[in-house]
Amino acid sequence: MKRSRFSEEQIIGILKEHQAGLSAAELCRKHGVSEPTFYKWRSKYGGMEVSDAKRLKALEEENAKLKKLLAESMLDVSTLREMLGKKLLRPGSRRSAVNWAITEKGYSQRRACALVGIDPRVYRYRSTRGDDGALRRRLRELSSERRRFGYRRLHILLRREGWEVNWKKLYRIYREERLTVRRRGGRKRALGTRAPMAIPQGPNQRWSLDFMSDALSCGRRFRVLCVIDDFSRECLATVVDTSISGVRVARELDRIAEIRGYPCMVVSDNGTELTSNAILKWQEERRVEWHYIAPGKPMQNGFVESFNGRLWDECLNEHLFVGLRHARQLIAAWRDDYNHHRPHTSLDGLTPREYFNRSEKDQNRNRLNF
Repeated sequence: MKRSRFSEEQIIGILKEHQAGLSAAELCRKHGVSEPTFYKWRSKYGGMEVSDAKRLKALEEENAKLKKLLAESMLDVSTLREMLGKKLLRPGSRRSAVNWAITEKGYSQRRACALVGIDPRVYRYRSTRGDDGALRRRLRELSSERRRFGYRRLHILLRREGWEVNWKKLYRIYREERLTVRRRGGRKRALGTRAPMAIPQGPNQRWSLDFMSDALSCGRRFRVLCVIDDFSRECLATVVDTSISGVRVARELDRIAEIRGYPCMVVSDNGTELTSNAILKWQEERRVEWHYIAPGKPMQNGFVESFNGRLWDECLNEHLFVGLRHARQLIAAWRDDYNHHRPHTSLDGLTPREYFNRSEKDQNRNRLNF
């Protein structure tokens, strides 16, 4: 607003001269103002004292400030509505929002930063770290090959290849590349306290058995018998067929024992194949202790249940099986990869075969010491 040449005191003085008897024309000629300006003064300040005029001016200034604040707040609200597609949780998204407000809405940098909720120094900061292009490319390649691996297992695989990278940096790049593995469904979790499962101290002390079921592309169902060594977590067999009887289970266990020897104990659920006369006869003749878990308590057989989850997630859910032979080939290939290449987090990042070989070396070293 253009500032007047006359202060409130001067205007009040001119109006008092008019009240004393001077005409409007004489006052206008005397003070060098136009008649419309004089009559505007009279309509605004007529009958007021100097203190009243100052108070009126203060109210007008305060009213102008309030109007300006209201207009700015309304503009901020409309800008936020256009800006916020999602919540601005990261500095990168906040910087983009500030750039948009400056270029599209004409905001100043300070006001745009205050609107978005970011410090101007953070907005002006430019990172000096490298882009790590080679590492990002290799991480994308590994994640495309191992689609169900998270950043921890990918970190182990990269270290095997010679990449010296901190896991926190890898996790940052992993998130920036949007490689996060989505969880499939949910599962009910048991309530209450749990007793930790005893871990065998050597190979062939305890095996775990369990069945899985899936379907071919034609809809025909097939079963998978999984046998796990609880010490090394090594998968000893994945038998795939449309029907697996107790006699077949005993025959497969004998085939495994020809290579590794018989276990001290076998743990399984109470399925009809595993409680059949063929299995009872087998354990009696081989003198192998057989432990059946409590009904409805699959976590009592947690090692093979964990393996089943990995097999579901990384193999069965990733492939569409054309026929039984195709299913056997893919599951056998995945089993070989699981035993010899896939890092196991509960084994300090070693594969089951590496852990088994290391335990054999430790046992031989202990024998030599004795």
